[in-house]
Amino acid sequence: MKLCYRCFVCALFMLVYLACNIETALAAVSIKNMRIGNQADGARVVFDMDKSIDYRVFLLDEPRRVVVDLEDADIGQLYTKASNQVISQTRIGKMSGNDKRVVLELSRPAILKKAFLIPPQAGQSWRLVIDLMMSDAKTYASKIGNKYMLTNNLQFSPDAESYDEDDKQEANTKINRKRIIVLDAGHGGKDPGAIGKYSKTYEKTVTLSMAKELRSLLQNKGYTVYLTRENDIFIPLRQRTKIAQKRKADLFMSIHADSAQNSDATGLSIYTLSDTASDQEAAALAERENKADIIGGIDLGGNTKEVNDILISLSQTDTRNKSSKYATYVVQEMSKSVKVVKNTHRFAGFAVLKAPDVPAALLEMGYLSNRTEEANLRTPAYRKKLAEAVARAIDRYFTDPEIAANW
Repeated sequence: MKLCYRCFVCALFMLVYLACNIETALAAVSIKNMRIGNQADGARVVFDMDKSIDYRVFLLDEPRRVVVDLEDADIGQLYTKASNQVISQTRIGKMSGNDKRVVLELSRPAILKKAFLIPPQAGQSWRLVIDLMMSDAKTYASKIGNKYMLTNNLQFSPDAESYDEDDKQEANTKINRKRIIVLDAGHGGKDPGAIGKYSKTYEKTVTLSMAKELRSLLQNKGYTVYLTRENDIFIPLRQRTKIAQKRKADLFMSIHADSAQNSDATGLSIYTLSDTASDQEAAALAERENKADIIGGIDLGGNTKEVNDILISLSQTDTRNKSSKYATYVVQEMSKSVKVVKNTHRFAGFAVLKAPDVPAALLEMGYLSNRTEEANLRTPAYRKKLAEAVARAIDRYFTDPEIAANW
């Protein structure tokens, strides 16, 4: 029996078509993007991908987190504005084979509301949507583990707890990398700073106590921490920023306590460098004769004034953005436990914030001119509460996808 040429060509094309489609079907799902947005009662997480995927979503505790397991998936770094009213940070882990795990750490209790796939439509690719609903701690605790998971395929069921320790280890590794933090206890020596109206508390005393307590807490978390002063000595403002630069600090925080004529004034605030102050400082730096070590040890002495202006301005813009991100996390964490002032994140031209290559913020812990806040700042338990909030903010800052990408 003869096979005609046309039939042969058709059969060949059919084999090629089938081979291509089988290869496509067997290829891992490519996760292109992840988006996180606020909703009235919680948050929505959306994964964009090139085709359908098998998933399972469940809750784990200590720390509170949502775990999203994805079968046979390729995921690059999913950079996202992770911080919102529910989710504080995200990370990706590898499971057995080509399965992936995405972890969404929670800043407050939230339970799974629903999870579903949306096929391609209106120019959009496949999407996996996960909705979270804010809850109380008791409700959250009752929804932990496999029993309450959401999935589209019961056959895809690796044990929720089997990767738990690896997951925790990954989180600790990311947080505990040796970031360098310089803490600056405001004032000192001949400069007492503000003096409490009721108990004559010196600002220089409470700032040093706070710096030491925060250093201990951060060191226990694995950070490398230096103080600009260990005792009651006076250090010029510019020298404090030079200490941070010499230590190659990843973050600098100056600690202060406020004072006001109005004894009713209360609340915590945090300052970062203003745009205007920053621009003026960039111009002043560029005019200095000795331009060595202005930016991370780079010698600018051989450049033209125009080039130096650009380099310093670029460095300060990046540093200013990082400083603002850190300040945002401090505000969010402090707001949970202590009173903060209106417009908590403020901007000013403080000299200690002007290093162009070190993200920096100035924390005003409260008002020594207020009877209650002066008493609070004299109390180790209250300072510890402030320190714990700052430490949480620092963890969030260094695990922020955009910040972590720079190390």
